[in-house]
Amino acid sequence: MRIQWYPGHMTKAMRMMQQQIGQVDCLIYVLDMRAVSSCVNPEFEKLAGAKPILYALNKRDLVTADDVAIWERAFAASGRACISTDGTGFRHREKLIAKLKEINAATIRKYRDRGVNKTVRAMVVGVPNTGKSTLINSLCGAKKTVTGNKAGVTRGKQWVSLSSGIELLDTPGTLPPSFDDADKALKLAFIGSVKDDILDIEELALEFIGYMREHEPQAFLTRYGLGSFGDTAHETLDMVCKKRGFIVGGGACDEARGARAVIDDFRSGRMGKIMLDRPEGI
Repeated sequence: MRIQWYPGHMTKAMRMMQQQIGQVDCLIYVLDMRAVSSCVNPEFEKLAGAKPILYALNKRDLVTADDVAIWERAFAASGRACISTDGTGFRHREKLIAKLKEINAATIRKYRDRGVNKTVRAMVVGVPNTGKSTLINSLCGAKKTVTGNKAGVTRGKQWVSLSSGIELLDTPGTLPPSFDDADKALKLAFIGSVKDDILDIEELALEFIGYMREHEPQAFLTRYGLGSFGDTAHETLDMVCKKRGFIVGGGACDEARGARAVIDDFRSGRMGKIMLDRPEGI
């Protein structure tokens, strides 16, 4: 399945970020914990230059505690500041704010020596649907940005202020201009970072079934009460349709509905805690 999606608003978003980068002290780089490596957009590292980056490993509630620990160790080993968060709660708020101040300690100290209380300004970046706006709202304690569980909700820049001497610039989710790695592109489609409207959802579900058969077979079989996979991904999708009663006139399987159910079950966590990427070459 070949995936390519880089609409015009992403080009405009990158241009806006390049114009604003001089106004911020650091970046908060939001990554979906289910597909950390796939969520890396090399353009963001280029954008940051020498500015410090705090990697926010978001949606930790959708993977296991062991998976969280694996990624936290990987980032620590590479010398990158990171924090894991579930985005929607306040449990990690103070920790994230403290980490932001830690990576900006030199700048804060420089201004303090001049008798100035420095407001830390951070640009929040990430590929679509990693939870940037939701994370900002949880930090603010109020709904100050537009959110949505699909790609492409945030379209323009939005500045918000925290009471703790921090200002955040929310930015539109932006993918790389091209995908050199088809496997990473597919994983981004699985987690909803590629707009569903441009995808063939049935084909995407078949790809996902193939992935689960190879990497997480029991989670898939348990979710649908199956004893085994079919000979093909297509046959397996029909088995899911029959189990769920997704049948149309003449007794045929409603594969469109079955495909959507499979993808939604994964994205919502109903299929279990599944991590698509392991810490290699982050």
